[in-house]
Amino acid sequence: MSALTLATRDSSTMVRRQLKRLVRYPSMTVQLILTPVVILVVFVYVFGGALGDGLGGGRGAYIDYVVPGVLLMAVATAATGTAVMVATDMTEGVIARFRTMRISRASVLTGHVVGAVVQQLLGMAAVIGVALAMGFDPNATAVEWLAAAGLLTLFVIAVTWLSVALGMRSSTPEAASNAPMPLILLPFLGSGFVPTDSMPTVLRWFAEYQPFTPVMETVRGLLLGTPIGNSAAIATAWCIGIAAVSYLWARHTFNRT
Repeated sequence: MSALTLATRDSSTMVRRQLKRLVRYPSMTVQLILTPVVILVVFVYVFGGALGDGLGGGRGAYIDYVVPGVLLMAVATAATGTAVMVATDMTEGVIARFRTMRISRASVLTGHVVGAVVQQLLGMAAVIGVALAMGFDPNATAVEWLAAAGLLTLFVIAVTWLSVALGMRSSTPEAASNAPMPLILLPFLGSGFVPTDSMPTVLRWFAEYQPFTPVMETVRGLLLGTPIGNSAAIATAWCIGIAAVSYLWARHTFNRT
């Protein structure tokens, strides 16, 4: 049996392990879905009227504007759970037992990443479903929906590899739960909830050049027809760069432990 075949077989086993973990312990998945949904409901029904007036369309305009930001917040929130699961495996001796077995090293990380990506895509699908029920009204074609889904999947992969690396570098699961927390702030400190041109100069500069903003602007443009400009290229570059650096960081850490 070739090395590639073994790696594929072992990776599928590790993916099944992660998916079974999600099924047996659904509380984390439910929490990761409920948090962005609650934020969506609060911002739309509590602040949406006033903030939507600034966009020139009331609450209906605001829910269209805010959904991409909430989607990325769902990804950032899920990163905490991924980091905790990785840190738990690293500190409870599971990884040490895997090392004594004839399995592909890459399969361990692959299992975490694929399992987390599936979890996060399901979470984003739930957020979109709730948003549609609340009045979210995209005008995207099937191709634009696929493009938006592709970019969001690429973003999820990038953030997942980053959370895996952070989890591996954490000394305890408790420390891992805090490591990805700054990611949750980035939709707020970007164009997720209000346009960047309404911010003070220094904050506006940060908001326009941080990695979440071009992703949100691209998704917003694909689903709602707003101008995209060069945001798509910048968003793709950010996602690929974060994924590549985080993958190398995670692999290096895993090989050293």
